[in-house]
Amino acid sequence: MPTSLSVVSVFLSSFVFLFVYRKLAKKIGLVDKPNERKLHVGQVPLVGGISIFSAIMLNICLVFDVTSNVMLYMVCSTVLIVLGGLDDRFDLSFKTRLLVQTAISLAIILTGYKSLYYLGFIAGDEALVLPTFMSYVVTIFAVIGAINAFNMVDGIDGLLGGLASVTFAALGYMFYGAGQIELAHFCLLLMVAMLPYIMLNLGFPFGCRFKVFMGDTGSMFIGFTVIWLLIEASQDQQEVVIRPVTALWFIGLPLMDMVCIMLRRIKKGQSPFKPDREHLHHICQRVGMSPRVSLLVICLIATVMAAVGVWSEYLEINETVMFITFLLVFALYSLAISYVWRITAFMHRWFTFTKPS
Repeated sequence: MPTSLSVVSVFLSSFVFLFVYRKLAKKIGLVDKPNERKLHVGQVPLVGGISIFSAIMLNICLVFDVTSNVMLYMVCSTVLIVLGGLDDRFDLSFKTRLLVQTAISLAIILTGYKSLYYLGFIAGDEALVLPTFMSYVVTIFAVIGAINAFNMVDGIDGLLGGLASVTFAALGYMFYGAGQIELAHFCLLLMVAMLPYIMLNLGFPFGCRFKVFMGDTGSMFIGFTVIWLLIEASQDQQEVVIRPVTALWFIGLPLMDMVCIMLRRIKKGQSPFKPDREHLHHICQRVGMSPRVSLLVICLIATVMAAVGVWSEYLEINETVMFITFLLVFALYSLAISYVWRITAFMHRWFTFTKPS
């Protein structure tokens, strides 16, 4: 199927699935209800994720050869979609979610023979290659981390879709440059499949009446797809598309937000998976930004970080330098978050436009 036709196909199928599933969701109670953390109006169908998933699975079968590798991805994604749907409907415990996510990690390690064993030259002049068991442990943490990082950023309209689009665009660009056209094509289809969801989520073109949310189905599916593609791109030493350190820059903002907020919760003696309103998008709104401005600012920061990653690849910047720079950026981010209340108070005092309306 030509690329242009596949793009049209995935866009239209995603749009159709959204309208079909939103009607079904209301009948079975798969909706998000307002509470102390969720300030939207009315019950909103949680069908963005399953619509994107359905469109992608359909078009994988139409566009690509379904190899054993592709089949493994489809099976693992389906398991996560079911898990996410059950969580959206019945609010499963985080232990159940972690158990299934660990099983998914083991499946891609033991069945797909994929693991994060090659870390590149982040520690000097010799490549860091992990022992087999250690690579398995790192892979499990990476898969669970990616899934939950994208789950945690899904807090304001358009944010999860925007951040995922930045990551897929950067990966697609690098795959295309490396001559891996099928994977570049897949990244393009992922971005297009998310467009109908982003439009309805932001109230375009039908207004709030047809609003939908991603749900845990979507955040889990997108997080898993991101880490799957990052492994594909960075773990073949003979034909590496991006160096492992660059993967950190491609998912830097969701990763930093997740780690910082988990550390804050642990410091308070709380579960690291306890929901709250202390994420970056919440902080942006406390500073005085509207949800739309918060969306633009956060996506812009993510785009700059992804661009730095792409830039470092083409200029072949030393991997150790890039790794240390990432750690410094993370430290600055963590420091800013730690003193966010003082920063917010300072901005409210000296900058009128930051005061809450």
